Amino acid sequence: MMKPKSIAAAFASCFLIISLLCSCISGDQNETNYEGLSYNYYEKTCPRLEEIVRSSISPMFALDPTAPAALLRLMFHDCQVQGCDASILIEPSGDQQFTELDSAKNFGIRKRELIGSIKTSLEVECPQQVSCSDLIILAAREAVALTGGPLIAVPLGRKDSLSTPSKHMADSELPPSTADVDSILNLFAGIDMTIEESVAIMGSHSIGVTHCNNVLSRFDNENATSANMDPRFQTFLRVVCPEFSPTSKTAEATFVPNDQTSLIFDTAYYDDSIAGRGNLRIDSEIGVDPRTRPFVEAFAADQDRFFNAFSSAFVKLSSYKVLTGNNGVVRSVCDKVD
Repeated sequence: MMKPKSIAAAFASCFLIISLLCSCISGDQNETNYEGLSYNYYEKTCPRLEEIVRSSISPMFALDPTAPAALLRLMFHDCQVQGCDASILIEPSGDQQFTELDSAKNFGIRKRELIGSIKTSLEVECPQQVSCSDLIILAAREAVALTGGPLIAVPLGRKDSLSTPSKHMADSELPPSTADVDSILNLFAGIDMTIEESVAIMGSHSIGVTHCNNVLSRFDNENATSANMDPRFQTFLRVVCPEFSPTSKTAEATFVPNDQTSLIFDTAYYDDSIAGRGNLRIDSEIGVDPRTRPFVEAFAADQDRFFNAFSSAFVKLSSYKVLTGNNGVVRSVCDKVD
């Protein structure tokens, strides 16, 4: 039988272990991390921030069901070029030519004005506090949650850039529509993502559409066309996206849904990938490549696992090359440099 002192010591040890475990689990939500960002950054300076963002965005989603995909894409394209700094919102000034918005890879970027509208509301509530770059991340977070995906806890505190990258930089850093598994894994490895997280972040294609100019470029490469493509689906794509030039106005104006439930953030994208119904080369190839297929199958079978991996990947992408402290500014108007 244990003596009273031994029992007390045992309880004390157990309490210490439990306390340490709890602090590890909850610490990410309270301490500064990810390049100087913090989960409670606006707790005192703008406590209603997330409520205001959500109330601003929800009505827009009801009016335009395609808005969530547009906001998620806006975040991706901002973060992948020069980091998450809201440079994609800046309108070119008179002496600037060929900025990142002029890149063909930024074709179809929308809802930039919605970020500006939210910023205007926040300037009344808490002036000169909330950055446009944080608003892009929060809007994308809401886009995922309001379409059925997870509500992701994201660290905040980004600052805005004072310049917009060149068209050349956007051309070189944004992946092409013909990207394969190797290039996508290399891209996301540069953001410290695992293969599982890389496959999960591709699940952003669960919502939205693919424009025919990007689908047609796939047919230029017969090997890329035939890799894991259901012949019936290939016929469908060729009917919806006839053989116009990929740069024609018709090809730019027509589109196909990303998956069978393109307004809902779910695992249907992975079901389609396995079945050879991917719009883009990467959508099809991740379903057969031995490095990525196990995760595609796992996500198709387990939505919770997909949501967890996607959330982790989302935080990593949204924390990429951020500006913090005195390295950036808080713009008062998102589309102009003060």
